[in-house]
Amino acid sequence: MHIHILGICGTFMGGLAVLARNAGHTVTGCDAGVYPPMSTQLEAQGIRLIEGWGVEQLDLKPDLFVVGNVVTRGNPLMEEILNRSLPYTSGPQWLGDHVLNGKWVLAVAGTHGKTTTTSMLTWLLEDAGMNPGFLIGGVPLNFGVSARLTDSSFFVIEADEYDTAFFDKRSKFVHYRPRTAVLNNLEFDHADIFADLAAIETQFHHLVRTVPGIGRVISNGREDALDRVLTRGCWSEVERFGVDGGWQALPAEDGVAIDERFAVYHNGERVGVVDWQVQGEHNRMNAIAAIAAARHIGVPPAQAAKSLSTFRNVKRRMEVRGSVDGVTVYDDFAHHPTAIQTTVAGLRTRIGRDENGKRARILAVLEPRSNTMKLGVMKAQLPASLVDADLVFGYGAPTGKDALGWNLAEALAPMGDKAQAFNDIDTLVKSVVAAARPGDQVLVMSNGGFGGVHQKLLDALSARPTAQARGVA
Repeated sequence: MHIHILGICGTFMGGLAVLARNAGHTVTGCDAGVYPPMSTQLEAQGIRLIEGWGVEQLDLKPDLFVVGNVVTRGNPLMEEILNRSLPYTSGPQWLGDHVLNGKWVLAVAGTHGKTTTTSMLTWLLEDAGMNPGFLIGGVPLNFGVSARLTDSSFFVIEADEYDTAFFDKRSKFVHYRPRTAVLNNLEFDHADIFADLAAIETQFHHLVRTVPGIGRVISNGREDALDRVLTRGCWSEVERFGVDGGWQALPAEDGVAIDERFAVYHNGERVGVVDWQVQGEHNRMNAIAAIAAARHIGVPPAQAAKSLSTFRNVKRRMEVRGSVDGVTVYDDFAHHPTAIQTTVAGLRTRIGRDENGKRARILAVLEPRSNTMKLGVMKAQLPASLVDADLVFGYGAPTGKDALGWNLAEALAPMGDKAQAFNDIDTLVKSVVAAARPGDQVLVMSNGGFGGVHQKLLDALSARPTAQARGVA
């Protein structure tokens, strides 16, 4: 079959393209922005990419058009597909019908931590010799790719609640029909498509409705919203994590930092110990959720806990991009206020204090560019989410599709002199570099490319006289 993918350079659709190619299909695709790294990854798979939405693409005569949710009515290529009554479907629908059908699907849903937890779960199955297929909304460092198709009976997928397509406003995850469903957490997000939290809870309930009676739902026991979802009806076994009587992460021994080593408990019984380099309470919650899900398909908790010692996390999750003159620059995907707060707090725990007992400084560099943040729905939560940072440098694009519809400086004003707002990246870089001193941690947070600010910061730090004098390249 020849499929032509509209919106192929998104993380999900690009992963779908790889799976389709691995399955033996001829795959081509188009997008408004065809650029590295996705373009080079896809072309390396033998997938032809076309820039834009020109109707001449119909001359390719594919058997089926697979439509991403970036495509809207008015798109010239889509309009002509409709006018000619050509066959089309959504990405999630195609995936459910052609890849997931007949598989034991393990799906990880939630507002936060989906990518990390999905990557952890995939690694636990891989380390247990189960050779799972997977589709993840990021690049897990243990694999180096975001998707792969195998002959295994198991498939692990990041289950996104965002809508499916312009013609199917259900959440993507209702197409996946998991036997094991992880519900990590649930907060209001995606204000561009959901009116309120209750609307998202309804979609999560739709997901729960698709889990079979022999399946299992693994739910965060600390989340009232998830309890409400399950109260609406659940026909599968439920296990909870993060609470007494369920799965818990507790100190392994007295005097040993729980961030470095923790014990896994299930129903009050110690079932494993995790030694690892991943920081933060949120990641411990991710870990016990993954261990619980892996147990459902037969991976012993003790073995899964041991496997986490070799888990290498995900690109753009507290990823060190470089260090110059004692200043370390990180890249992180955080964009929702809860994720921002968790990320900053996690870095604070990691860096601690220097040998003189002085607290290391965190310089937070933030671009609020998600659809929810651009609408300003959560702008009032930004100051509280950045409380653990010592200095804050915010960027709001002045024009274009990423432009904010609100005043970033006003939103950060409660932080006083601690925060500054910019509408020019080069000016922001100069201000960060002027403020940075040896020992500082520069934490860049955005769900986009942020204009290459990470490398610009490293280059500017290298150009400082102090760096030149020390021979830093």
